Amino acid sequence: MNSSDTHHSGSPCKILLVEDHPMFREHLGQLINRELGMSVCGEADNIRDAMRLIHETRPDIAIVDITLRGSSGLELIKDVKAQGIEVNVLVLSMHDEELYAERALRAGAKGYITKNEASAEVARAIRCVMNGEVYASKQITAKLLERMTQKRSSPEINGMETLADRELEVFQMLGRGKSTREIAQTLNLGESTVETYRARIKDKLQLRSAAELYLRAGQWVRDHGA
Repeated sequence: MNSSDTHHSGSPCKILLVEDHPMFREHLGQLINRELGMSVCGEADNIRDAMRLIHETRPDIAIVDITLRGSSGLELIKDVKAQGIEVNVLVLSMHDEELYAERALRAGAKGYITKNEASAEVARAIRCVMNGEVYASKQITAKLLERMTQKRSSPEINGMETLADRELEVFQMLGRGKSTREIAQTLNLGESTVETYRARIKDKLQLRSAAELYLRAGQWVRDHGA
């Protein structure tokens, strides 16, 4: 049963929350449960639990944070799409720039909303997705359209766009001061694989040393709240 069938049948829209901050998850759940025709059917803070709950509860919509415990919400979106699971994904993120919105929508998300506008917009975004539409805030839509119409965007954004999703994830973890071993353990990868990602990132961003890589990554995390 898809979200539009649920909407028309009069049954509550079942919503799974995938968010790694307990207080924000609780706040979001309270907002949703107060809305007519919406009900939170489960909560998770990591991909493994999220996939288990998706299979167990069969939600109509999964609200997924980009930053999860141990991995990226982008990976969850890709897993859902790869397995052919009929659940609409609405991304809720602290990141407000178009780089993440475009990646999320490209991965298969049906909407993107930032946390600073969640209280006012989450119900509207859910209804939009329930009705088979794609939701993006006016701010995100304006930025995406601006990028499409501009011949050139900033060199920094252009450089970051060359990174694959997993490379961006490793880059962010480097920016948080994580070592190769810590990244490998968190992402369940071999250390040699992480080293390969590091080498690709350095090459794509034209960085000459590990020190430059850590400096650039740290600055990115500070500037973008990544």
